[in-house]
Amino acid sequence: MRSFNFTRVKDKVESIFKWLYPGIGIKRWVFVIVLGVVLVILGASYLGTEEYWLPQVFDFIVVFSGVIILALGIQNMLHSFIAAFMPPSKENELVNILYLRSQLSKGPKIITVGGGTGLSTLLTGLKEYTSNITAVVTVADEGGSSGRLRQQFDILPPGDIRNCLVALADASSLMQNLFQFRFDKGSELAGHNFGNLFITVMTQVTGDFEKAIKETSKVLALRGQVIPSTLDNVALVAEYMDGTRVEGEDRIPKALKPIERIYLKPDFSAATPEAVKAIEEADLIILGPGSLYTSIIPNLLIKGITEAIVASKALKVYVCNIMTQPGETDGYSAFAHIEALVKHSHPRIFDYCIVNTGEISPEIIKRYEKENAFMVTDDRRNIENTGYRVIGEDIAAVKDSIIRHDPMKLAKMILGFIEEI
Repeated sequence: MRSFNFTRVKDKVESIFKWLYPGIGIKRWVFVIVLGVVLVILGASYLGTEEYWLPQVFDFIVVFSGVIILALGIQNMLHSFIAAFMPPSKENELVNILYLRSQLSKGPKIITVGGGTGLSTLLTGLKEYTSNITAVVTVADEGGSSGRLRQQFDILPPGDIRNCLVALADASSLMQNLFQFRFDKGSELAGHNFGNLFITVMTQVTGDFEKAIKETSKVLALRGQVIPSTLDNVALVAEYMDGTRVEGEDRIPKALKPIERIYLKPDFSAATPEAVKAIEEADLIILGPGSLYTSIIPNLLIKGITEAIVASKALKVYVCNIMTQPGETDGYSAFAHIEALVKHSHPRIFDYCIVNTGEISPEIIKRYEKENAFMVTDDRRNIENTGYRVIGEDIAAVKDSIIRHDPMKLAKMILGFIEEI
């Protein structure tokens, strides 16, 4: 039989009475609430029992006053609680925050599949319309900070995951900048992102990469979730048209040879169960934008991902890149992108294709051409002849001389597909 713990009871009693300590701003409103309850009970107990109308009016006034006092007490007590947990400058934003979260939670369930800066750009726009977003992200990255951490700590590469986490973050801009901060040269941390290091440390602490992502998501207050397409340690291999092969996501474009196909090692990698479940429950599935062979297709090579997308009744959209990528898609038109996508997955992997029809300044185009990158040709007739619908729109944006998809234009365009569901 358990012994009675007087110390624990004493601690609980003391913690309750601490709410009544002076200066907390709670005690006065507790008194007001109690007063309101007493007035309501007293007035209600006599209401309707009086023989004459004048006492009944007085009883009604007592009840009404009690309700007003009770509401006033509850309102101010809640205000005291909010003031304790939120900065004064943010108190007035609480209603807006609650309203926004309520509206976003009612948004459509959208799945995005890819990686790199293309996917994070798309997520930046989508999170303004719905918080029911799941980003299924590739883990085949082997270059830069992610590659170094992958080798040193035997973890999955955090780089693409980090970009998507920051893109979906509802945290302050300071926190987002912190996760994207890159250490300068001259130190052992040179080239590393703080966010990559944070995820690595979180993996070591929790002992699980997937759990580390979930805990990091809480820190950044995500509008959605980010899920690796697989938890297996995979490597990306390219076979070129001349028969040669190269292993390693970062090495594939450097060969500057036409790619025949790509595949994963090991080839039996299993999809993350949460990713498959999210795809099955989706209203809309989006492939891209992003590097065709090193960001989008690697996800579709994982057992279970392509099957789940093809079986899904959701509307499926492929967002074609604006520019070709040296060493990956040299000379590719929009149709060539689709041919490669279907070749590595399934003809019913998508229903619609979005292509950019907007113009970009000749100065920016010339700068890209010097790096052997060119605008993707809009050969929509070839695409439509294969049974896919093509939507052309000016969705290009230039920032700091870099061409990207305009996140808000693209998001609005994609949300327009929901009406067809």
